[in-house]
Amino acid sequence: MSERKRDLKIQAIENGTVIDHIKAGEALNVLRILGISSAFRATVSFVMNASGARGKKDVVKIEGKELSVKELNRIALISPKATINIIRDFEVVQKNNVVLPSYVEGVVRCTNSNCISNSSEPIKSKFSVLQSEEEGVSLHCLYCEHVISEEIAENLL
Repeated sequence: MSERKRDLKIQAIENGTVIDHIKAGEALNVLRILGISSAFRATVSFVMNASGARGKKDVVKIEGKELSVKELNRIALISPKATINIIRDFEVVQKNNVVLPSYVEGVVRCTNSNCISNSSEPIKSKFSVLQSEEEGVSLHCLYCEHVISEEIAENLL
């Protein structure tokens, strides 16, 4: 195999955001968090399960978009080791790690069907956010004390 084929890369973007070190397999959830669908007209590139220095990872590149704090908080819940690179004129002008919030409100649906946040009451879900090396991210409902540690992306509002 030629060196050229082995080193194929995603095309650089002029202005926008590169989300790197996404937990392997979560790129499609990141696109969903960002509301990127077939109607989105700017260039979007992503790689899933790519080899990196820290093991397998996903990468998402979005032309012409910088992320809001709300979007960053949602990405942090499913991929707390992701990095955000702001690109201007083909250069990285800012590089930050996502910051896992200690608390989220109205972001995730409690998976306990008996939780008051799932009733007809006008109450937003509220969770404290914890992270451990062994278990990863877990959300603790402040109403019913239910814990969500798996499938967080599937329960994002």
